[in-house]
Amino acid sequence: MANSQKSIVSLDQQKRAVKFSAFELDNKIVFEFFDRQPAEQRDELVFRAIYIGVLALMEDRLSAFLAKTQNELGAQLESLKLIFEMKKEIFFKTAVKGMAAEEDVIGFLRESFRARGWEDTAEPTGSKAGKLSGNKTGDILCRVAGTDRTIVIEVKYDKSYRLGDILDKDIFTKKADTAWSQILEAKANRDGSVGIIVFDKSLVDASITRAVESVGFIRGVGFVAIVDARAGDYSNLAVAYSLARDIVLHAKTVDVRDEVLVILIKRILNDLERLTSVQRHCRTIAAANRSILEDLQKGMLSMRFTMQYLGKFLKDGQLTREDLFAFYEAEPVKSEFSQLSIDAMLEDK
Repeated sequence: MANSQKSIVSLDQQKRAVKFSAFELDNKIVFEFFDRQPAEQRDELVFRAIYIGVLALMEDRLSAFLAKTQNELGAQLESLKLIFEMKKEIFFKTAVKGMAAEEDVIGFLRESFRARGWEDTAEPTGSKAGKLSGNKTGDILCRVAGTDRTIVIEVKYDKSYRLGDILDKDIFTKKADTAWSQILEAKANRDGSVGIIVFDKSLVDASITRAVESVGFIRGVGFVAIVDARAGDYSNLAVAYSLARDIVLHAKTVDVRDEVLVILIKRILNDLERLTSVQRHCRTIAAANRSILEDLQKGMLSMRFTMQYLGKFLKDGQLTREDLFAFYEAEPVKSEFSQLSIDAMLEDK
């Protein structure tokens, strides 16, 4: 590092800001990383790297590990261990896992493109809104070489997202994002020909795993890929992207009429199920009304019977043993209730 005798970092206590003077960093790993990034994005990546690094250094275990590797291993092995341990320690921190996940996915896609000889591009959309007003859904936009079409990718390492099949959707409840909604929203917002949503195996709802296992296609919606970020295994994303790319390349036009028909039919089936459910509720309510009326009549008969014995007690000052037994058994109440017609009571005006 140049100018090693000069302080690089200074603090502005009033503004609570950190200032950096000009400096150079002679590190192969860092150079190769930034060499692969577009020039206009490098400044933002520096700030991200500093933020992630500070979070990592705040972890006591990581600090102890770095001290050990520095003393016992070499600088090169230390760098490799640092990358691995940083991923384990900070990846699942809410503040950074989103941006880190997107960067890992983009890095994998670009490397995959180079390895296959594709001239496709993968770029983050960042904080830029899409076609929908103020909407930033659609994290990565991939342009397929030789076409004017795109594949949009949404990265969601979050267990709160369910599959969201339209058959299970209740449009009258509060809106909740799902895998279905995120793919459809991303395609609409980024004008994507095909959509992919990426989940991590340790941060995915069971309903999604059951539906797609590792990689799957939802007709009329898009692809779902479940990766293993900690193990660096993005093979399922590679499969999903290859299939999405084939769709883009071999379709003269993006004709979604049959897929739309499937969605519409599913909504009709969903509404039919809702009406059937209402019918069941009505029958349940009718049966409940009968039960309520029965309980009401039982209560009225029992109360009248009790009032008779209360009057007798107030008049005579006592109840005989026979009276108490008769009161306990309440046979007249049972007999009178058995002669009542509930249907007649329902029709009673």
